[in-house]
Amino acid sequence: MSEKQETLIMNGQSLAFRTGQTLLEVAEAHGIPIPTLCHLKGTSPTGACRVCVVEVEGARTLLPACSTPAAAHMVVQTESRRVVAARRTILELLLASGNHNCAVPSEENGDWTEFQLRVQAADQTDDLCPAWGDCKLQELAYAYQARSDRYPRTAKAGLPPELANPMIVRDFSRCILCGRCVQACNEVQVNRAISYGYRGADSKIVAAGDRPLADSDCVFCGECIQACPVGALVEKKARYTWRPWKDHKIRTTCPYCGVGCQQWLHVQDGRIVKVSGVEDAEPNRGRLCVKGRFGYDFIYSEERLKTPLIREGDDFREASWEEALDLVATRFKAVMDTHGPDAIAGVSCARSINEDSYQMQKLFRAAIGTNNIDHCART
Repeated sequence: MSEKQETLIMNGQSLAFRTGQTLLEVAEAHGIPIPTLCHLKGTSPTGACRVCVVEVEGARTLLPACSTPAAAHMVVQTESRRVVAARRTILELLLASGNHNCAVPSEENGDWTEFQLRVQAADQTDDLCPAWGDCKLQELAYAYQARSDRYPRTAKAGLPPELANPMIVRDFSRCILCGRCVQACNEVQVNRAISYGYRGADSKIVAAGDRPLADSDCVFCGECIQACPVGALVEKKARYTWRPWKDHKIRTTCPYCGVGCQQWLHVQDGRIVKVSGVEDAEPNRGRLCVKGRFGYDFIYSEERLKTPLIREGDDFREASWEEALDLVATRFKAVMDTHGPDAIAGVSCARSINEDSYQMQKLFRAAIGTNNIDHCART
């Protein structure tokens, strides 16, 4: 049975929609852009940022498109003067809510402000925000010509970043409390490691009663980084290194297990500097684990073996693949002749592809004659 279809008027167009869709979903389905900061696809709408407000005929106030159900015969304007003015004000309040040195051109000039230079000094870097060029707030501030100096800065601009773990930098001074990280953690990955804490002007995103992430239930999957629309959550290894305009993306399959998660390798100057999940790609739909997102720099390790080694006494010497494989085969045969095939066991590497793991178990079961084969991911 097909779903019931209704129609509404949006920007003068008659648009069909399904019962239960929000105004944002209707607009997206018909190619009408509505800006958002808090909306995270596949999670419960919150209407927290209010950037997606639209004008609905007959409504007393502007309504958030992400959480307003579409109704038959609605008349909606997504870019009216009232809507644009409201979005500009909301963006200017967000810019004033913390350490947002977005270098948005003001009406007077396009230079960096004194505040932005102070932020650079506080960060001890010559670069702007680590999310510069990849910040949704910055993008919308440019689009709506929001001024970064219209309102006084809040005290949150002075909050220090959390650098206590090796994976994620949490910069509370740049957090806009959009809640996307909380939804990514609680509804997407279901780790339930972070939530809202405190109230009013003191509100912040907390973990384990406002402790560092390393002391919480966080598994460092990094889904919160991928969800964050600003510079509040960034990958520690890519901070001030990865920049979108230098980026060359290569799609690949995660090498760590057999699930087949799709990932983007962000490459600069021939080196991987960041990994992110491929949104809407099966099977992971953008999600990655701690190894898939952060475990990429082992390929650059100076300790990585590049040739087989054979132990002689207490030392190792380099050998060819032919010599090493012949030695292994000879030793295997000697053990089997003396103690039988069950005296040998094998463990397959979790970084191997499924095909290699299949060949490994086939070697032990069919060639050697034992079922003593396991996989290190299980342990």
